[in-house]
Amino acid sequence: MMQIRFTALPTHDVLKVQQGGSDAYGQQPDRFTSNGNGVPCRHCMKMVAEGEDYLALAWRPFTQLQPYAETGPIFLHAESCERAAETELLPEIIDSPNYILRGYSADERIIYGTGKVTPREEIHDYARELFSNDAVAFIHIRSASNNCFHCRIDRA
Repeated sequence: MMQIRFTALPTHDVLKVQQGGSDAYGQQPDRFTSNGNGVPCRHCMKMVAEGEDYLALAWRPFTQLQPYAETGPIFLHAESCERAAETELLPEIIDSPNYILRGYSADERIIYGTGKVTPREEIHDYARELFSNDAVAFIHIRSASNNCFHCRIDRA
């Protein structure tokens, strides 16, 4: 069986923002205090606990600007947090009933026909199915309701 791994945002990119850097639009992130409900950090891939500060910012999880380089809102802990290990275990932040999974090519273009609203319990199976296509270099998991980027899936 093909092995996959869930990949959090790179620490060096996250630290830039946590240390005062700007977001994908050149803006300073908004800072809030969590009420403990629905604030998933894309770096440690855990929920931001009640009373902890977090950042809301525009993120573009692509290396270059191009037509398929979607930008959208994400949350991060306001202070440094440990990056989630790259494992096959479903991250804590993936706790909704459904997500959009979408395959991308090595040049970061959407591979048409791969995007699908996927029940949480079918994420592993659908990711393996997508990776059976050699053109799929990586997969994004996005919110089924808001299309927000959650994490990336890579071949292990």
